[in-house]
Amino acid sequence: MKLTKYGHACWRLEKDGKVLVIDPGTFSGQGLLDGADAVLITHEHWDHLDAELVKNAPDLEVWTCEAVAEELSGAAGKVQTVRHGDAFTAAGFEVRAFGEWHARNHPDIPVVQNVGFLVDDEVFYPGDALTVPEARVGTLLVPTGAPWLKLGDMVGYLREVRPARAYSTHDGLYNDIGYMLIDGWLEGEAEHQKADIRRIPVGESVTLS
Repeated sequence: MKLTKYGHACWRLEKDGKVLVIDPGTFSGQGLLDGADAVLITHEHWDHLDAELVKNAPDLEVWTCEAVAEELSGAAGKVQTVRHGDAFTAAGFEVRAFGEWHARNHPDIPVVQNVGFLVDDEVFYPGDALTVPEARVGTLLVPTGAPWLKLGDMVGYLREVRPARAYSTHDGLYNDIGYMLIDGWLEGEAEHQKADIRRIPVGESVTLS
């Protein structure tokens, strides 16, 4: 499986000629759905969902929570609703859903639905939450920068999940100084856990065997 980092919170997975995209948001870059067979969307916030982009993509399978499915009503592709505990196949990838709610943010902002996805029993993407799935996680896409996230919580999440690999996501709010901080935090945790924990620059890929 080839895993490619797009901007901010978007990822592309490729296997056996099929392409699965997770959370194509409005500032994740261009060409997010090029060649995509299916899309997973964790929640409704615009940095994870470019609704117009997804709505206008023909022949696209979309798997998401109920709130996003309602927003994508009338989309050109097929939109399917999933909830915590569901399992399904998307473009040849086996996917399990974990979690129900976005992390608590501003006290005046309601908590929205959020579902995380475990792909091929290997890659777990929690969305905007620190969901610990009831499954072994080989590769964790770990949020590293958000209004709802503290450094101690991020480190605690890595230590609770204990993945063999973890790569930074939700990091588009940083400048070069912020990226330097992330790299230092993840390097320290990689040494602590003796694991591959780091930030993948936008546009670069890793191959998971």
